[in-house]
Amino acid sequence: MSDYMVRGTAADGFVRAFAVTTRGVTEHARNAHHLSPIASAALGRTMAGGLMMGAMMKGEKDIVTIQFEGDGPLGGITVTADSQGTVKGFVGNPDVLLPPNQFGKLDVGGAVGNGVLRVIKDIGLKEPYSGEVDIQNGEVAQDLTYYFAASEQVPSVVALGVLVNREDYSIRESGGYILQVMPGCPDEVIDQLEKRCAESSSVTELLKNGETPESVLEKLLGDMGLQILDQIPVKFACNCSRERVSKVLLAMGDKNLTELIDEGEPVTLNCHFCNTDYTFEIPEIEALRNQAREK
Repeated sequence: MSDYMVRGTAADGFVRAFAVTTRGVTEHARNAHHLSPIASAALGRTMAGGLMMGAMMKGEKDIVTIQFEGDGPLGGITVTADSQGTVKGFVGNPDVLLPPNQFGKLDVGGAVGNGVLRVIKDIGLKEPYSGEVDIQNGEVAQDLTYYFAASEQVPSVVALGVLVNREDYSIRESGGYILQVMPGCPDEVIDQLEKRCAESSSVTELLKNGETPESVLEKLLGDMGLQILDQIPVKFACNCSRERVSKVLLAMGDKNLTELIDEGEPVTLNCHFCNTDYTFEIPEIEALRNQAREK
């Protein structure tokens, strides 16, 4: 089954809902970045959350960036998603390994550590909107739940999960859901929603049992007048290119480019988001220096 996301509403519009399955997205990131199981879980959860947060934005060119800047051995998480179902991301230390946590699970919280969660939204204004909260436990879902409440004043339930195969560390399941309560929502709806979410199985358990994004929302909101509004394919994709990377070299200016040429070795630049290397030979650097001199 290909990765996709659904958006819906329930309770006469007082609840908006998102659910996504991202096994392929997380597996792509695992292969591209050579991620350890903990790094796969951390980045996979954040990318699933990022995709749903991207779908909350209205403009076709709107972009949301999620940054976990923790003091743990993971070295931080950066994820960028748009409103069209595209996501990319990386972690600081893809090789991180830790013992299981007290529940026998991958210790994502220990890998992330304490620090700051930052959400940046570029919606075409002069300056991007930025919200910042303290990391609560580093498990990603709870941190995004806290962010919505503290920074955007939107009561939310965020559930995210990644299940890693023990044999080869490939991704068996990945995805999540976000439920949000709109202003004026009746108390009985909120109580019912809290009870239903507390009783629900984990995201990975639901997906492992064959549930789809639609059926996950049906289990949670089916008796609240759930309406599925649309279905959006999702994918891991990076907009880097040789041309874009060459502009980074060009911006170094005449003097720095001359120093690179004098060293006589090709220059390789790496895109952190997709881990693609771009190598520039000396004649290419000389051509860029000539462009710099013409400016």
